[in-house]
Amino acid sequence: MTESEADLLVLLRELDDPERLEWPRRYDRRATAALFGGLVTRLEGDFAAPCTHEQDTQDSSEYGRVVVPAEATVCGTRIVVCVSKFGSLALVCADNPGAFLGTEEAQAEGELDCADLAKVNRALVDLGYVVVAEELLEGNYDGPSQLLWRVERPTWWARFFGYF
Repeated sequence: MTESEADLLVLLRELDDPERLEWPRRYDRRATAALFGGLVTRLEGDFAAPCTHEQDTQDSSEYGRVVVPAEATVCGTRIVVCVSKFGSLALVCADNPGAFLGTEEAQAEGELDCADLAKVNRALVDLGYVVVAEELLEGNYDGPSQLLWRVERPTWWARFFGYF
């Protein structure tokens, strides 16, 4: 689902539960795993390549990551999709989270093809994920959860994809 930055910030604040940092109150591990498996299958089909993946990450609000290999992309840079345990939030980045200041910078530097990005975003939206831009997630966290003692600089990334 494509949403405005303001709508996404509202969603992030709604999902934020200070009593549950690692996963939400009604977290369904099986449903999350099934959806994630569908994402892996979809990306492998769309890119005609096996994708490595990690899932059910412990001590983190991130559920898992799928990596589209560099050889399967137009620009020769791998694409990493991070999935949160909260609200089916997903992040798409070239190479690794933090390698660029977001997908726009990666595209400007010739490291991420717009058709590849569209393919990943389409898969995520079709499966019901909410894609959140890395630039938004790197913004200062201003929610109710106590992150100050857990991370050096509290960001929305730390809240919904970080380790605790």
